[in-house]
Amino acid sequence: MSDILVLVHTGVAITVIILLIMVARIGPVISLLAGSIYLGLAAGLGFQGTAEVLSTGFGEIMAAVGLIIAMGVLLGSLLAEMGTLQSIVDKLLRMFAPQKLPLASSVTLTTFFPVIYGDVLLVLMAPLVRSLAPRLGKGGMAKMSTALALGINVGLVFVVPGAAAVAIAGLLEVSLGLMFVAGILVAIPTAVLTILFYGWLVNRGLWNPEKDEMAVERTKAAVAVAPDSSSTTTPAVHGSTSSAPTELVSNHYPPLRISLLPVIIALIMVSSGVIAKIAGVESGIISFIGNPVIAIFAALVSAYLLAWGYLSKERADSAIGNGFRESGIVLIITGVGGSLAAVIGQTGLGDILGNYFSAGILAPLFLAWLIAVILEIALGSATVAIITAGGILAPVLGSVDVPTVLVALAAASGALFGIHLNSNFFWIFQPLLGLSTQGTLKTLTLPMSIASVISLGLIMAASLVI
Repeated sequence: MSDILVLVHTGVAITVIILLIMVARIGPVISLLAGSIYLGLAAGLGFQGTAEVLSTGFGEIMAAVGLIIAMGVLLGSLLAEMGTLQSIVDKLLRMFAPQKLPLASSVTLTTFFPVIYGDVLLVLMAPLVRSLAPRLGKGGMAKMSTALALGINVGLVFVVPGAAAVAIAGLLEVSLGLMFVAGILVAIPTAVLTILFYGWLVNRGLWNPEKDEMAVERTKAAVAVAPDSSSTTTPAVHGSTSSAPTELVSNHYPPLRISLLPVIIALIMVSSGVIAKIAGVESGIISFIGNPVIAIFAALVSAYLLAWGYLSKERADSAIGNGFRESGIVLIITGVGGSLAAVIGQTGLGDILGNYFSAGILAPLFLAWLIAVILEIALGSATVAIITAGGILAPVLGSVDVPTVLVALAAASGALFGIHLNSNFFWIFQPLLGLSTQGTLKTLTLPMSIASVISLGLIMAASLVI
């Protein structure tokens, strides 16, 4: 097949996926599979060959990242059940002045809580954000809402075990340990710089409470339904108007230093493996301990035992059940993304795009970012955008003289850009925080686009010295 036909059929496949999701409102799993099947047949793989490639691609990505994603969601569900987020907010209130809360909150959420499924984390944190915002004075709602949006989404795309970060690492065959370290190094300065710049904008008149926040009656209505927006029970919090059952307000939640132990254990284990590899130390024990699957499993077991001991076995099992329900769709979307990547890999697209990606050091990173930006704007889902971008990029990497981890980070950066009205997250974010559509554009779409550009700059700067 000619290069032009390969490009045309790939473009048609991506267009089919976008139209099915945006226009027909069909779920991403069916849409991704439909586009993959079309591309396989159009590219001449045949009926049997297309089916085999779809299955192979699904299995390969699941083998690479399936356990990490599943266990990460289960771990996050247990942490939520133990009231860890409430404990962190209480600690931040004691440690920082109100004006420092947005910065401290975004960095903390970005670093420690990609394990909690994004929508669940949003529901858990929304009452806290609403109660803290007035303490910041003028523009407090804008600053705290933006801190929450950044904490959830920057962690999702950059920090293992965030589902999008794990997916792009698996698709591009980047070591999860390397992705973890590199992602943290990009995520933290991205969150800090974005919060500082956004705060500067708010202080200069960006925010108008009369137009950007809902009327009091609408806000109260949003608060009243917030606890029902997730299958995960939301603990009552200081200053919250949540209607969560009073029996969940327990003095038996573990102290923060205890409830965070599972996350700290995982961080130490993965970091030790990466450091040992960089230092050239070869040890079977260190390799085992530093394996992300083993690290997340150790954290999961620790969190389960803590929840069992401090709460009850029934509540620990309930949290695990919630986690299983939440992880299913993420796993399937990720697997189908692997199927798309495998089909694209069979079309020869990598050789064709390789010429475009080989023009200098920065060009591949910018193109990877741009592909993810276009897909994010079109599809409205950072996870789906980054997985689809990974399918396009994976066949190209053999012809690119740039570290693969930087390409993965560039695609992750692009998936942050322009989260807007076609995103489910947008319409959950708005009512839970009591914002108008204009206010949501200012606290979600604008800052995430700023974060995308800032992170791309950081990645490109890193490429010049690596």
